[in-house]
Amino acid sequence: MYVCVCHAVTDRQIREAAQGGARTLKDLRRDLGVTRDCGRCASCARDCLQEANAGQNKPGKSLRKTA
Repeated sequence: MYVCVCHAVTDRQIREAAQGGARTLKDLRRDLGVTRDCGRCASCARDCLQEANAGQNKPGKSLRKTA
C-alpha cells in the first residue's frame, strides 16, 4: 500500500529500507523522501518502520527472500 503519496513510497519500500538499516523516520526521510512535503504520512511510515524492525528481531523469522 502507498504510505507516502507525495513520493509514491510503499510499505514494501519501508520494509526494504529497514532491512537496509533504517531505524528512524529521519532515515526514511533521507532515503525515501517520506514526510518531506505534506507530512501526513509520518505516523503511518513510523508504524511501518517499527513493525519491520520488530519483525527482524524475532528469532526464526526473516523478511529476506531466499533463493
